Amino acid sequence: MATVSEEENTVDTATLNDATVEDHEIWDRSNINESDTLTTEEELSWVRTYAERYEKGVSWPIVLWIGLLHLGAIGALFPYLFSWTGVAIFVVLYFLNGCIGITLGFHRLLTHNGFKTYPWVKHAFAFIGGLAGEGSALDWVAMHRKHHAHSDQEGDPHSPHEGGWWAHMMWLFPQRVPEEHQALYKRWAPDFLKDPVMMFFHKTFIVWHVLMGVAFAAIGYYFGGFQFAASLVIWGMFFRLTAVLHNTWLVNSATHIWGYRNYETTDKSTNLWWVGLMAFGEGWHNNHHAYPRMAMHGHKWWEIDITYNIIRLMKVCGLAWDVVDYKKKSADGSVID
Repeated sequence: MATVSEEENTVDTATLNDATVEDHEIWDRSNINESDTLTTEEELSWVRTYAERYEKGVSWPIVLWIGLLHLGAIGALFPYLFSWTGVAIFVVLYFLNGCIGITLGFHRLLTHNGFKTYPWVKHAFAFIGGLAGEGSALDWVAMHRKHHAHSDQEGDPHSPHEGGWWAHMMWLFPQRVPEEHQALYKRWAPDFLKDPVMMFFHKTFIVWHVLMGVAFAAIGYYFGGFQFAASLVIWGMFFRLTAVLHNTWLVNSATHIWGYRNYETTDKSTNLWWVGLMAFGEGWHNNHHAYPRMAMHGHKWWEIDITYNIIRLMKVCGLAWDVVDYKKKSADGSVID
């Protein structure tokens, strides 16, 4: 249906617009028993207007978590807390958590089932993504699938129609009762509720961050004393987590406000070059909203998509297959390897 130049890694967007309804699905529901999920009407009973979203108050654990990360990140401005080792740890973990964990793992694999891989790879990506500080895979995937279903409409968790800062980060702060979380998970991530490894990561989300922080402090103190320990914690934990958070949040906010569009969609999603570069290919957001399950987000030769190139490398290594790209399909619409 779509034609792709392998040399330029470019999608023929005119042809791609002729894709089938199935091509526009948010995620692969073939292994889901529909009786296990709530109906759309039941789930929508939780949808609230902007004024109602703080009706139950503020989620102080989330406010304190995000506030603590930003407060600690300020330490990166002080020369006393600088070390090249800390910067190196920041760069490596920024890539692992932001690209491998979030964009490749949480987003293209776990949320949209853009390719298939081994269970151990899927769980490894879920663990690495959890270390990005954006919540567990269960939380992230359920909320993102809901975003696609209601994108820029009532029910979208983070539409810029409610304000730019709301879309960027303020949407995280309203208090949500346990029943809301359970309804969200059951409607949008029933596949995760049946996965004991994913549920273990969900229940132990904060534990791994504490252990990592303690490990950085202990290693730093052993090899260089208090100053080196503080440097590793500031750069390896606080600054790194804050940078990855804002990188992801820019996709929710900036790429629904500024940029250009390759496709007409029912929302305001755009392609924004600088978010595309910063977020490892996630900034080609209009392309993604037009074809959510498509593993390749960059549809023009200049739309650099680092994450998709990693998926291609995984395929060469035998770690990924059935990559959803609409390039090669059989008569029945199934993807041909």
